[in-house]
Amino acid sequence: MGQSTQSESVVETTAASEPVPGAVLLFSGRVPQYRPVVIPRAGTLTLGRDDVAGLPLPDEKVSRQHAELVFSNGRFTLTDLGSRNGTFLEGARVEGAATAKSGAVVRLAQTVLVLEADLRPHLAGQMKHEDFIIGPTLQGALDRAVVARANQGHLLVRGESGAGKELIARRFHEAGARRGPFVAVNCAAIPASVAERLLFGAVKGAYTEARADADGYLAAADGGVLFLDEIAELDLQVQAKLLRAIESGEYLPLGAAAPRTVALSVVAASHRDLRAAVASNAFRADLFYRLSQFEVTLPPLRERREEVPWLMRHALSGLPLELHASAVEAALLRVWPGNVRELLSETRKAAAAAQAEGAGVLRAEHLAPHAGRAVDGAPVAARAAPSSGARPAAPPVPAEHDADREAIVAALSASGNNVSAAAKALNMHRTQLYRAIKRLGLLSQEEP
Repeated sequence: MGQSTQSESVVETTAASEPVPGAVLLFSGRVPQYRPVVIPRAGTLTLGRDDVAGLPLPDEKVSRQHAELVFSNGRFTLTDLGSRNGTFLEGARVEGAATAKSGAVVRLAQTVLVLEADLRPHLAGQMKHEDFIIGPTLQGALDRAVVARANQGHLLVRGESGAGKELIARRFHEAGARRGPFVAVNCAAIPASVAERLLFGAVKGAYTEARADADGYLAAADGGVLFLDEIAELDLQVQAKLLRAIESGEYLPLGAAAPRTVALSVVAASHRDLRAAVASNAFRADLFYRLSQFEVTLPPLRERREEVPWLMRHALSGLPLELHASAVEAALLRVWPGNVRELLSETRKAAAAAQAEGAGVLRAEHLAPHAGRAVDGAPVAARAAPSSGARPAAPPVPAEHDADREAIVAALSASGNNVSAAAKALNMHRTQLYRAIKRLGLLSQEEP
């Protein structure tokens, strides 16, 4: 692939109205990358050290002409060109040619790419480094939060645990002309018996221990933004009181005779389907409609895979460890149900394992077998379909694997069989852990 051919291809297809097939270069030479690589109109792209996406690869392990990529009839064909260090598709070495679907992970020596049937979202995208690593997919969600703020509204954020919902809330806060305080509250961590007092405050004498007036989270966020994560965990009575505060700007502290005023914006978030919760009378419909005037759905990490190498490198900050392409490849092949939180945690655990054996490079084998796997035993991925020219990759490690059993047993033991505490330690949702416990026969407790 000549430099002029690739450059012209990018220019011609950036504004294309039809899908633009190719690959996204995510890692090369132990350094995270972000480059869309377009397959020219002729239909064949040669991948090699001299030129990928119009620029040379910083990977001396890649051959000058390493592999060939063809896209036809909605599928890719990847052919190894006799490379010295091998071509890998979904973790399996390619012998000759292999076919794959969009989303498949390709590794050429120390270089990792992801195949994409349509590169248009990536052609105008970029990777940003602020307080958080932001890829183009995540940027779209952040932009919608800014629009909501400009319209002086409240915001409902949907997304899985660990995906970065607080980041959306903080961007909403920062976009305001008058920022005021930002107060973040994890509603799932508030015992139901004290939720009203913590949110709305209490006056002296409201209960036995109330020896003085105490402000709540609403008062602390006055003039700014109150972020209520996992809002579905709030009691219905507390939800009613919160709705009044949002609609009228008034709330009644516990034990108070007169209401107090407050002016704030609310960002509410939940990993649960609040519409379903409304239908089952587990969440107030009037509060839902008030909060959902603007909604943002935060994509899970498995839909923002361009961030994975950057997040892994971030997890290694300050450590004398380099990142190996095999570790990036392994991470891209896993679903990460705990999202960014889980990836960062497991990368740090892998770093500790690497350092314990005196390694200077973090490789795939340092990642725990259960890291990033679906706890309920669901298949990890079904993206690529290698042909007989590729050796089949090892099957995903199921939840029943000894490593998963041992991790769950250890967490339960450390928490005194407190399932909620164990779930938090494992970066899992409580319901997921109950299912795993029931399936593995570890406890006689029933799923809630």
